[in-house]
Amino acid sequence: MSVDLVVVGVGYVGLPLAAAASAAGLSVVGYDTSPAVVDTLRAGRSHVLDVSHARLKAMRANGFTVTADPSVLSRADTVVICVPTGLGPDGGPDLSAVRAAAATVSDHLRPGTLVVLESTSFPGTTDEVVRPVLERHGLVAGEDFPLGYSPERIDPGNRRHGVRTTPKVVSGHTPLCAKHCAAFYGRFVDTVVVAKGTREAEMAKLLENTYRYVNIALVNEIAVFCDRLGVDVWDVLRCAATKPFGFAPFTPGSGVGGHCIPVDPRYLLDKARREGARLGVVEAARRVDAAMPGYVAQRVARLLADDGRTVAGSRVLLLGVAYKADVPDTRESASIRVADELAALGARISYHDPVAGPVPRLGPPVTDLDSALRDSDATVLLVPHGGYDLSRLARNARLLLDVTGRVPGGEVQRL
Repeated sequence: MSVDLVVVGVGYVGLPLAAAASAAGLSVVGYDTSPAVVDTLRAGRSHVLDVSHARLKAMRANGFTVTADPSVLSRADTVVICVPTGLGPDGGPDLSAVRAAAATVSDHLRPGTLVVLESTSFPGTTDEVVRPVLERHGLVAGEDFPLGYSPERIDPGNRRHGVRTTPKVVSGHTPLCAKHCAAFYGRFVDTVVVAKGTREAEMAKLLENTYRYVNIALVNEIAVFCDRLGVDVWDVLRCAATKPFGFAPFTPGSGVGGHCIPVDPRYLLDKARREGARLGVVEAARRVDAAMPGYVAQRVARLLADDGRTVAGSRVLLLGVAYKADVPDTRESASIRVADELAALGARISYHDPVAGPVPRLGPPVTDLDSALRDSDATVLLVPHGGYDLSRLARNARLLLDVTGRVPGGEVQRL
């Protein structure tokens, strides 16, 4: 019995995709090599912020199942690969999960099955990395099976834009492959945008996130310069954001984090290096963003010095170790790098986060926030989680550095 869709990798990208397809009436199976993920979903518990337990229950009622048995791939009309693409020990692209997933799909691929890669990677990945693996048993992409690329556009915690309502860029190894890809996503996505080819679609994804990366670096650099001039950067940003054309607002912070923004530009830079090209603006942005955790640590040291204390031996409380507000994900979190920089200066670090779980390398989090605020020599608000009472933080902290620009009051020190 065939299955409309098998999603390979049911994490923060794959599970929302499965949910949208299931809600549209497609038969969906999730395939994952992680026993913990499979067991959790089979128990009716979602491990992904954007898919609630109730929504998972509705999916299961519609026939959604999850398995660690790859033989299910042989029954798929469409296979979508949603595995992570991170960075290796050398800071370069790590496509090991993509290669492994493609090999597993290849072992069970039957003629006519549409295969789509959604994992973010450099231009050429679909054709140069995935296609040869899929074809290793004799089936030929574009002749025996359609092959496409469609970049994921998941924004964890975004309640306004989901899989259905976010325009979906699709592409194909051939024009006919692209038509198959567009027809598939058109069954459960409102707007489908067809790219010229897989390389264009792959590049579009990298451009989207590099655009954010570069603009975050710009406002970070402006924030550092405003501090030198004694200018309130938050008022500068407030005023600039009133322009109704030619300006998109971004806010400064302690750096960039998460699964996309710190990672995707590195894929672009690595591809440029291998092609003998130079992306000077992107490289400059990388240097600026990489320096921000150290800058925040130095700001703390300066504030403590102004208060007659040295950073070495001082108790510094960090508020928020997730990479963004109201999301439990700590991957590539700039807050953790701030902790490392402060520890290198000799500070005694503690942390609190109402959303994220413990960070093993930082030890257990504080549980009594009010006491920690009173007992700490300095407090740094790094992530503006909705669960924080900002006025309460300002009242109880002995010395507060607000990196987010959210805390009211004239006595608060801001980035």
